[in-house]
Amino acid sequence: VRQFTQDDAHILCTPEQLNSEIRAIADFVAYAMKIFGFEYDVELSTRPEKSIGSDADWELATSALEKALKDNKMVYDINEGDGAFYGPKIDFKLRDALKRKWQCATIQCDFTLPERFDLSYIGPDGEKHRPIMLHRVILGAIERFMGVLIEQYVGAFPLWLSPVQAVLLTVTDKQIPYGESVYQRLRDADIRVEKDFRNEKLGFKVREAQLQKTPYMLVIGDKEVESGMISPRQRDGKNLGAITPEAFVTLVREKCSRYE
Repeated sequence: VRQFTQDDAHILCTPEQLNSEIRAIADFVAYAMKIFGFEYDVELSTRPEKSIGSDADWELATSALEKALKDNKMVYDINEGDGAFYGPKIDFKLRDALKRKWQCATIQCDFTLPERFDLSYIGPDGEKHRPIMLHRVILGAIERFMGVLIEQYVGAFPLWLSPVQAVLLTVTDKQIPYGESVYQRLRDADIRVEKDFRNEKLGFKVREAQLQKTPYMLVIGDKEVESGMISPRQRDGKNLGAITPEAFVTLVREKCSRYE
């Protein structure tokens, strides 16, 4: 691995804010995983043999993480001694289509960096206090998450996530001018659409689009040209009947708003 990209964030908070911040991050992770359609296991990883920081700090951090999990009614396992050297952590391990586990999201407590950078805030008592740092990632390494995502859907992404949402298929060359018009209207409506106006049999083009796992194939024949319609066909073979391009845009937008 030469490099990877991670959606890392660092949150500075007071000890009193620790529980609510951890709960908010855990909620964020649960929300994101629900949208992407992942099941996951939660682990609370505790102090390893080689670590830094005081016993009091480790106890405070571990208790805060565990309390947040309980408050959020999350089922979790204790992973003894697998915490980071600077603090305990919560790991969210995704299960892919083959039931393999991948550690992506994590929430980690860190007392060390605020100490090393001599960070402080003024409390209600007018005195300086040391904040606590939370490391958090939701997706983890983006490259790894994309790989897990591809395997999870076996390439058949939901409509909202598909790089190509629809492909226009003409029956003969006669429909190309109308097809170009529909193509531009869909593009203007921000639909991720491609066109296949090759002089090939319709069945061949439909089969190719299905192999590409494109969510919708929009068939254009003489009837569609005459009526100003398109005939959407889902990748599972279901025909939706003739509808206007505008109705198709509405359909896509509604499905995407529900993350379908």
